[in-house]
Amino acid sequence: MIAYQGEPGAYSEIAALRIGRPEPFESFEEVFAAVENRDVDFAVIPIENSLGGSIHQNYDLLLQHPVTIVAETFVKVEHCLLGLRGSSIEHALKVLSHPQALAQCRNFFAAYKGLKAEVAYDTAGSAKMIATEKDPTKLAIASKRAGELYGLEILRENLADEEWNITRFFCIAHTENPESLHLRKLTAKLDGSQYKTSIAFALPNEQGSLFKALSTFAMRNIDLTKIESRPFRKKAFEYLFYIDFIGHYTDMNIVNALNHLREFATIVNVLGSYGVVPE
Repeated sequence: MIAYQGEPGAYSEIAALRIGRPEPFESFEEVFAAVENRDVDFAVIPIENSLGGSIHQNYDLLLQHPVTIVAETFVKVEHCLLGLRGSSIEHALKVLSHPQALAQCRNFFAAYKGLKAEVAYDTAGSAKMIATEKDPTKLAIASKRAGELYGLEILRENLADEEWNITRFFCIAHTENPESLHLRKLTAKLDGSQYKTSIAFALPNEQGSLFKALSTFAMRNIDLTKIESRPFRKKAFEYLFYIDFIGHYTDMNIVNALNHLREFATIVNVLGSYGVVPE
């Protein structure tokens, strides 16, 4: 089973379907707990959106639970405006969706100032609420699949402000679980250059410490694909750095870079090395 947060029809379910049989959970905390307790084999979690940026809660949870990243996949987010049969934009009063989805459709709300955006816990959950409440004055922003699952009419497609709306998902497993043959077949792992590795590290508050950390990768020609800082929850005004780079953590140049980094970093946590699950 593949845990995901949300209702059937959520974009997370679309990611989970690429790997196995989806199992919905209400919160991200419950998803991580299911992996930790081995109630599921894997879980998919959204980690970054091309418009909204990183999902910081899930970065924090990666460090709080004994999990490792074993794959990534990318889902194109195609927001649709959904309503009951016979409903219309002109007679609607509210539009429900996840706050990130609402934020990605600002141009739509600017064009229809009479519509009030209302936050729901999930995109597919908002579609389910519309179908359950049967209130024609309420609409939802969710996936086309959610509309089909809950018997709603698609009033408008391509609702997002930008076409390049893509969410990156991590597939995680318990740190003590070996990668399954099934997952290895799904990921595009042919040689070391196709792996990506994610790490988190903390540095002493000293002049030039970040430059020194990044130099451990630069001098070995390791290609960094992302760097981001997050507040360190255990100490005020100190930060964790999250880095993605090309290669596997067992590659010799990466082993040397990580050992070098550990000489002066206060924390170095390898979150996983992984390939891509295609659409």
